[in-house]
Amino acid sequence: MTAGFEIWDYIVFIAYAILILGVGLWVSRDKEGHQKNAEDYFLASKSLPWWAVGASLIAANISAEQFIGMSGSGFASGLAIASYEWMAAITLIIVGKYFLPIFIEKGLYTIPEFVEKRFSTNLKTILAVFWIALYVFVNLTTVLYLGSLALETIIGIPLINGVIGLALFAAAYSLYGGLSAVAWTDVIQVIFLVLGGLVTTYLALNTVSNGEGFIAGLGKVYDAVPERFEMILDKSNPEYSNLPGLAVLVGGMWVANLYYWGFNQYIIQRTLAAKSLKEAQKGILFAAFLKLIIPLIVVIPGIAAYVIINDPEIMARLGAMAQENMPSLEQADKAYPWLLQFLPTGLKGLAFAALAAAIVSSLASMLNSTSTIFTMDIYKQYINKTASDKATVSTGRISAFVALLIACMIAPLLGNLDQAFQFIQEYTGVVSPGILAVFLLGLFWKKTTNKAAIIGALVSIPIAMYFKVAPKGWSTSSFFVDVPFMDQMGYTLLLTMLVIGILSYLQHKGADDEKGIPITKQLFKTSPLFNIGSFAVMIILTVLYALFW
Repeated sequence: MTAGFEIWDYIVFIAYAILILGVGLWVSRDKEGHQKNAEDYFLASKSLPWWAVGASLIAANISAEQFIGMSGSGFASGLAIASYEWMAAITLIIVGKYFLPIFIEKGLYTIPEFVEKRFSTNLKTILAVFWIALYVFVNLTTVLYLGSLALETIIGIPLINGVIGLALFAAAYSLYGGLSAVAWTDVIQVIFLVLGGLVTTYLALNTVSNGEGFIAGLGKVYDAVPERFEMILDKSNPEYSNLPGLAVLVGGMWVANLYYWGFNQYIIQRTLAAKSLKEAQKGILFAAFLKLIIPLIVVIPGIAAYVIINDPEIMARLGAMAQENMPSLEQADKAYPWLLQFLPTGLKGLAFAALAAAIVSSLASMLNSTSTIFTMDIYKQYINKTASDKATVSTGRISAFVALLIACMIAPLLGNLDQAFQFIQEYTGVVSPGILAVFLLGLFWKKTTNKAAIIGALVSIPIAMYFKVAPKGWSTSSFFVDVPFMDQMGYTLLLTMLVIGILSYLQHKGADDEKGIPITKQLFKTSPLFNIGSFAVMIILTVLYALFW
């Protein structure tokens, strides 16, 4: 299937690609008489205004995982998957108010650097290696695979060619320009991402309503499948194991979101590059408002696709083309690419540019953060402690290229990933509770010790696996338990924090650790704008959950 791409679709997409590459290379240029230093390359010279911070946060976050994976989950289970987006809005506010002041006050380049300042170099190195492995072997490979799958489904590009093309596109400006190129192009990427995504949603709902428009289409989708608009699933729902009821509000969803938005290098790096703490907080608030509309772009199209496929009248109206590559519950991730074929000429190119923007911006962000961690936490720590600015920036570029090369070799091997968004969440969820426990206690409990943190991070893995996997031949009812992964994350976090708390207390007999962070009310003071905006976000979320409970 080529999705009926015509000349105007190619013109729109090529114009997008030229614009991104042009802007990326322009902002990457060395200013006359100035050699790029580490702050320029890895933190965009700490010059980003709030709107660039907010746009870059969303562009780094929204990728093929959301456009393809979340639409697939919307197709398979409905609106409940939107909790990842809506709960993230509150999480961003928490990060902006309580985490960011500490990170910026300490002048960090990387999240592992915080671990060194609060705990030890050993723990920093352990986590740095873990994050590099996670970005290369999970995040980069999955984004490349899903993005290439979309290219193959939409315009017939072979998977391996798609992997290479996306990798080269992201590398063309991000490897040379660093975070500055990534962040400023992200502002443009977000415009394409939101506009193209809204166009796809509108036309999908317009198709359902037979030309009666967006609101009529949304009403018809809701009338056809009201059960797919339930945010809180009960145990009878086949997707309960992925989204277990109230755990999305008061349980393991908080683990996933706090870990991702608070301690994920390729997300938090944008805020560290802001002009000031206030600019970073305004950027986070902007991103929180954008998060509220993301489900409209990435989940509703999946639900609309489900309604279209199960309505013989609509399918007959769409004709034979609709039968090609039609998604099923077993191949839910085909839902979004399948929808794109029905867009008019020109708008297909815009929607495709939105998908490419999401993929490329995330790839560029992950590459930059992988190289930042490797360069600042491995290379400068163990290989060349006196590295010059030129050597540091060169190492960043080389390490990003190597990471991309490895990801390109692995991505085509993934294959047959159904509901990839859920896959990523589940397997990241094995390690994230232990890391989150270390950070939360390290930030807010001065008695936490380095030894307890290391032991807690290590024991969190077997604790998580206890709740996740029963060895062959063992009965889950006799010893092991098998609970929904979101519950597993919540239980693992609480037990790991208990382990760290007990060990810290026994080690220091209740005394504060020498590296404990002093907490004051003044540290967390925020502007009236941030406070009012945060209150507005919480009101909107309360209304949304009340409507779709």
